Amino acid sequence: EGPRRAGGPGGGRGGGGASGLPRGAAEAPLGSVSPQVVERCVAAAGYSVGEFAALVFAGALGFAEALYAVKVRAEAMQKASEAVPSGMLSVVGRREANYKFACLEARKHCESLGIENPVCTVSNYLFPDSRVIAGHLQALEFLQENARKYYFKRAKMLPVSGAFHTRLMEPAVEPLAEVLKSIEIQKPLLCVYSNVDGKKYMHSKHIQKLLVKQVVSPVLWEQTMHSVYERKQGTEFPYTYEVGPGNQLGAILKQCNLKAWKQYKHVDDLEDEEEAE
Repeated sequence: EGPRRAGGPGGGRGGGGASGLPRGAAEAPLGSVSPQVVERCVAAAGYSVGEFAALVFAGALGFAEALYAVKVRAEAMQKASEAVPSGMLSVVGRREANYKFACLEARKHCESLGIENPVCTVSNYLFPDSRVIAGHLQALEFLQENARKYYFKRAKMLPVSGAFHTRLMEPAVEPLAEVLKSIEIQKPLLCVYSNVDGKKYMHSKHIQKLLVKQVVSPVLWEQTMHSVYERKQGTEFPYTYEVGPGNQLGAILKQCNLKAWKQYKHVDDLEDEEEAE
């Protein structure tokens, strides 16, 4: 049970895969996933574009169709990015940090520069005291320069080309919506959690609607982790597998739920290919 990913947390291009096995069952060796783990998986979630991988894993989307949708999504988001100088800022704040107030002042700064209807908002909720803020470059530069004022311990620009998961991505909505209308979407065979609200997908129309909405909505990953691991006190956590390059989602899980993280393993998607060679 847990995250699917294939990219760094914070950007708009996350992705990958994970599955869960109740404790007490035979444990898979580190770096591999046994058929038993896959068969007994109880839930999946994907970070940003990784949500498509989670839905493929859960049987809701066909692999080829999902890949085509991801291609259209990526191209449309890139085109939207080129329209406005924008980006994403990874922020680790102190407890006193007020992200909404900081974004408000950054937007006011942009307005003083003559930018109409500026964008600066939280686009990714990673773990307590860690956010990604996205919007106009001028707003993000303002926040970097005034990091101490807003109680930011760290404010680092991410190597991405645009303000993903904000309304600056609105031009990408229609192309993705059109593709998803042409793709057959099934009800998932297991629970898949949405980035948009941190809740389980209910049916195919729900999936279609929220995958489109996700493009312009913040990724509620911290909230999703709370939903995934919510259970009665005393209930043991299942194993969690992060599938794909890097283990950033495991690092986030450690910050969100240390007890669940103790049952976490990372599976690199390249390991099987290397063994085959």
